[in-house]
Amino acid sequence: MSSDTAEPEGAVMWTDASRPSCVAVAYSGGRDSTALLHATACAAREHTGMVVLALHVHHGLSAQADAWLAHAEQVCARWAEQGLPVRLVSRRVQVALGSGASVEAQARRARYQALAEMAREAGAGLVLLAHHRRDQAETFLLQALRGAGLNGLASMPAEIERDGLRWARPWLTHPREAIEAYVAHHGLSWIDDDSNTHTRFARNRLRLDVWPGLLAAFPQAEGSLAAAARRLQDVLPGAEAWRSALVASLLMPGREGEAARLDAAQWAELSGAQRRESLRHWYRMVAGLSLAASWVERLAHEVPGLVFQQKSLQWPEIGLGLYRGALVFLGMVKTVGADALPSEGVPLSIQVPGSHALASWAGHLLVSPVPSGGVRPSVLAAAVARPRAGGEQFQSGPGRPARSLKKQFQASGVPQWGRCGPLIWSGDVLVFVPGLGVDARCVAPAGEPQWGLEWVPAPR
Repeated sequence: MSSDTAEPEGAVMWTDASRPSCVAVAYSGGRDSTALLHATACAAREHTGMVVLALHVHHGLSAQADAWLAHAEQVCARWAEQGLPVRLVSRRVQVALGSGASVEAQARRARYQALAEMAREAGAGLVLLAHHRRDQAETFLLQALRGAGLNGLASMPAEIERDGLRWARPWLTHPREAIEAYVAHHGLSWIDDDSNTHTRFARNRLRLDVWPGLLAAFPQAEGSLAAAARRLQDVLPGAEAWRSALVASLLMPGREGEAARLDAAQWAELSGAQRRESLRHWYRMVAGLSLAASWVERLAHEVPGLVFQQKSLQWPEIGLGLYRGALVFLGMVKTVGADALPSEGVPLSIQVPGSHALASWAGHLLVSPVPSGGVRPSVLAAAVARPRAGGEQFQSGPGRPARSLKKQFQASGVPQWGRCGPLIWSGDVLVFVPGLGVDARCVAPAGEPQWGLEWVPAPR
């Protein structure tokens, strides 16, 4: 880039030797993605047989979404008539609102999932994204304001392998003015998302209310903030290796089907910085999400004292629990208070395998054929789901004595939050207890048709 008003360099992300036959561009129809799609298609025209896919995601969140899709179809059709090797692929997605995450986060997650699915189905191993230098600077500033760790402050990588695809941002070091110049030079038409003016979104508040004043006071802010993100990206691999090794030394084996636990006693002995960074890394490993800075600080301060007092606790908002000196990831599941459970049993009448919803407990009972350890299908034909009432006895294995549920839970290491599922009865016989399994007295004889049971809490 020779100046801030020069056109951005082409979107070519390959050499002649490595040229793919199909490359995808995330295309919203906005200015930036329109410029990137056009530049990529122009470059691909020089290579016989190369195809550029314009991947468009229809969120349905705006009343203009149908019009945006129609615009994308018209643009791609017109360019194809002009000889550009471009083809539109679109997908409609449903954004799961009301799950606790912001609309922005939910839409972003749905968009990237749809982009990945479309690219893989079309055989494109490379997906280009149109983020530029100001996007990077804004991301760095937003992450800093949210108290993010190293990964968050490193902002957007120029290139990354994820979901079996290569994602690249070829214009990440280019200023927005260069893209505006490219669009004007080629006379490209584009759409403007009306939600870009809604200041209820954090990035829009920053862009509309803060950024002009910031640039007026510090004209170099865009370049400086983007450079800070790049320097953090330079040191991130070493930091990631250090955190991976640290977390590996703290892992404890979990129960079957459970994510790896973190040894809270050893973790509590670490320095504050080590606790925070290892917690961020472990949570991202088991949850697939970043843990908010406020939670990192709270847990790093709170958990060591709880460990010392040998206490157990649950934080359902983030899906974590502390039990027997271990931090456990429980998953983001709905919880139901004991006072909200039905006092009388809920008839099940299970006739076929499958998922059987139990709304009172916010989850479902998964019934499936198993070779052994299950119950006769007839046992579940008149089954009833009931909450714990006290005094129930459970036999964990053949020849073992029946003991109270409390003692069986303790012996099996089932924490308090894992003891809230429905008990399945057949008449006066306790058949199944979540966390413990099928009562040994109800297990079907070997060789007979039988069904296994699993309790699955509903996600939040």
